[in-house]
Amino acid sequence: MPIEKRWVVKPQGDPATVAMLATELGISPVLANLLVQRGIETVEKANKFFKPDLADLHDPFLMKDMEKAVERVEQAVERGEKIMVYGDYDVDGCTAVALVYKFLRQIGHKNLTFYIPDRYTEGYGISVRGIDVAARKGVSLIIALDCGIKATEKVLYAKTKGVDFIICDHHLPAEEIPQAVAVLDPKRVDCSYPFDELSGCGVGFKLVQAYAQKNGIPFNQILDLLDLLVVSIASDIVPLSDENRILAYFGLQNLNRRPSKGLLSIIKICGLDKHQITIDDIVFKIGPRINAAGRMRMDEHDENASPSGGHAAVELLIEGNESEAAEFGKVIDSYNQDRKSIDRSVTQEAHDYIENNPQLKALKSTVIYNPKWMKGIVGIVASRLIETYYRPTVVLTMSNGFVTGSARSVPGFDLYQAVESCSDLLENFGGHMYAAGLTMKPEHVEEFTRRFNAFVEENIDPQMLIPQVDVDSELLFSDITNEFRANLNRFQPFGPGNTSPVFMTRSVSNQGDAKLVGLEQEHLKMDLIQRQKPNTKIPAIAFQQPTHYEWVRGGRAIDVCYQIVENHYRGMVTTQLRVKDIKPVK
Repeated sequence: MPIEKRWVVKPQGDPATVAMLATELGISPVLANLLVQRGIETVEKANKFFKPDLADLHDPFLMKDMEKAVERVEQAVERGEKIMVYGDYDVDGCTAVALVYKFLRQIGHKNLTFYIPDRYTEGYGISVRGIDVAARKGVSLIIALDCGIKATEKVLYAKTKGVDFIICDHHLPAEEIPQAVAVLDPKRVDCSYPFDELSGCGVGFKLVQAYAQKNGIPFNQILDLLDLLVVSIASDIVPLSDENRILAYFGLQNLNRRPSKGLLSIIKICGLDKHQITIDDIVFKIGPRINAAGRMRMDEHDENASPSGGHAAVELLIEGNESEAAEFGKVIDSYNQDRKSIDRSVTQEAHDYIENNPQLKALKSTVIYNPKWMKGIVGIVASRLIETYYRPTVVLTMSNGFVTGSARSVPGFDLYQAVESCSDLLENFGGHMYAAGLTMKPEHVEEFTRRFNAFVEENIDPQMLIPQVDVDSELLFSDITNEFRANLNRFQPFGPGNTSPVFMTRSVSNQGDAKLVGLEQEHLKMDLIQRQKPNTKIPAIAFQQPTHYEWVRGGRAIDVCYQIVENHYRGMVTTQLRVKDIKPVK
């Protein structure tokens, strides 16, 4: 049985402010309330929110070291030096590499290469192997994206090989900043850039913007790169506020109107070429395909090329020929199919193991280890286990003689602290409150498991182990008009910092033929009416919620919380409720 969820209605906005915004903007009080809940309390702020403007992007030269970075790139371009664009193997890293590489190629610099480290043989970030490949190829400048902020020793090693570094990162720095030519990171303590939540690709874009600004290149000549940037913003789950909202807004326009050939191939494979692409489409369809390449192990590679599947992802993203891009797209999609197959198999194994171990099932956390599982998918499996058991989870496997794994948390619990409390057992670890990676010697697994579980037991609030649905406000079905939906669309793009609103409606019931759909009959499809307003029938889908099927089919009353979405089918656009949770009214 699924765990019953708590519904928590968010604090409502000041009634006078809500009424003023509703009147001045000509929108419903429910939508005006959403603005106030997001800290938008004036008409001027609301207009800026509804109409993002590229003119409101911050000056890139406000970022520390930007002048140095631009000067070094200018020097390399003028001298025809060989530049390596280097990035992490996830979506953020691959899009960042593609964006900077495409820009340098666009301004006529041909002496270029790129490098994505292999997850299995090199691991995350700057690698000695990558630097050696650069030196062997005659590279004199590496532009590192989405990594490098802690690579102090690697940067010094590169200097001995005659290779300079420019670092473009967005992760938290250590006390010591690498001695690179320039280190661009808005999270640096000594950096006064006004927004520190850019993605790694976003920091790369600021370098491109600064170079263009200084060299008289019109902004509209770099505008086409924003399709890559919005894929990074959505996939890396950075807040969709401030500069990210502007960049994502215009990036989505590009993705829908004129995507690059590589992204177009993925869009077609996903079947997204027939309707308006949203942030959700990137998160659940486009991003995972790019990510899958970096997760898979490559068997053969040229010693002078990056050995990673991430290399293939970048090849796709920089390809300018549509038929070539379509071929790369097929390769990337095959990685994703393989990834999904392995992911399903390992998740099932993990489920079976927990279900067959009552002691493990009874704990407030999960630590599970199998040396045969593939390193690239343990993070996904940890997230899947939380969907079922809803508690802090660590999934471990074996790689290169060490036990390595990923940890994921539930809202409110600081996972990083739990991992850090076992730091004396770990070779290395990193991450943040809700996700972490860790490595240890095999002999420490048992003690790590004991201590991690004990830390969670002692420190977690029992309320955190109950899934919570945050509800923005209550709504009547009769309020959901076409005008309401059109105005709600103006709140997009949705994501962290501007989540898709969740509404609650009481005492509704199914009218018609409720049915279970999906390969395993796991989704509940229904047509809902509000009992006091029976003329307001709205189609609804409850994904992964077959539990209340019999109750709903019988036409009995339920309370629902849901998001309002557009359903596109054969050229028709209709309103659909994406149900987050159902409570039978007994």
